[in-house]
Amino acid sequence: MVDLDPIEFERLVRQLFEAMGLKAWSTQASRDDGVDGVAVNEDPIMGGVCVIQAKRYRNVVSTEAVRALAGVMGQMKASRGVLVTTSWFGKASHDFAAEHGRIQLIEGTNLKHMLLEFLGLDVVIGELKRAPRRL
Repeated sequence: MVDLDPIEFERLVRQLFEAMGLKAWSTQASRDDGVDGVAVNEDPIMGGVCVIQAKRYRNVVSTEAVRALAGVMGQMKASRGVLVTTSWFGKASHDFAAEHGRIQLIEGTNLKHMLLEFLGLDVVIGELKRAPRRL
């Protein structure tokens, strides 16, 4: 999956959100303010706008990417933000997302399981520079 074209990867992530029951669309490739997609949950109580950032990485995703998503969420008045990657996030990113409270981080292993569950796709993530360690 790491070898997918960036547009194909964004399309796959959008299809995943649609399969999860959300209305989703991709943003324009340029001038997207770091947003690759938007999903809307129409539930009147738990719903809202969710901005999506998709990263096809072989290395750890920087904390700056997570902070940038928080900024875009504020600009777009989004209720949620999701950063999806083929790789993983470091502790500082997980801590920031937890403190923020409205950011969801989806790492490669979770993405693989979600694609199988919701789209029936058994994908190969690809070779990462370093496997994530869990304590």
